[in-house]
Amino acid sequence: MSQLSFSSFDDALLVRDAQGRYLPASADQILEAARQAIEQKMQRGAEFSSPAVVKEYLRNMLAGFEHEVFAVMFLDTRHRLIEYAEMFRGTIDSASVYPREVVKAALRLNAGAVVLSHNHPSGNPEPSQADKALTQRLKDALALVEVRTLDHIIVAGSDTVSFAERGLI
Repeated sequence: MSQLSFSSFDDALLVRDAQGRYLPASADQILEAARQAIEQKMQRGAEFSSPAVVKEYLRNMLAGFEHEVFAVMFLDTRHRLIEYAEMFRGTIDSASVYPREVVKAALRLNAGAVVLSHNHPSGNPEPSQADKALTQRLKDALALVEVRTLDHIIVAGSDTVSFAERGLI
């Protein structure tokens, strides 16, 4: 999606269209602008010093989607961000995730660790059995190439669930 240009008028967000006119921004445009601002703020090298900072970052990146998105934060050995990547997109209640592709990306980026994440558009952050099985498969695959899986965070609106905090990783 292209860069959006926003202005504020009478407490309404406006977006400039191709003809240069300002129109009310849609919810999707507002969320996209917020994601762009977060990406600019948390550039390569940003240090994630606590689980709370990671959860806030992922909540801002994944909340609001109406379909499942599986994302990976690729980190160096000091847990600084190398790249945030939304790797797989699914339907309203599932996404196909391919461990081979996650491992390839980790190797390409020379990552030392990852934080896995996906959203639950339903609003229920509880991990399913499929979420738990996938996390273990990814953790095992990444361990073969010496990439640590630090956490898997599920985002459901403003709620998050951390596999690490629950002892599931």
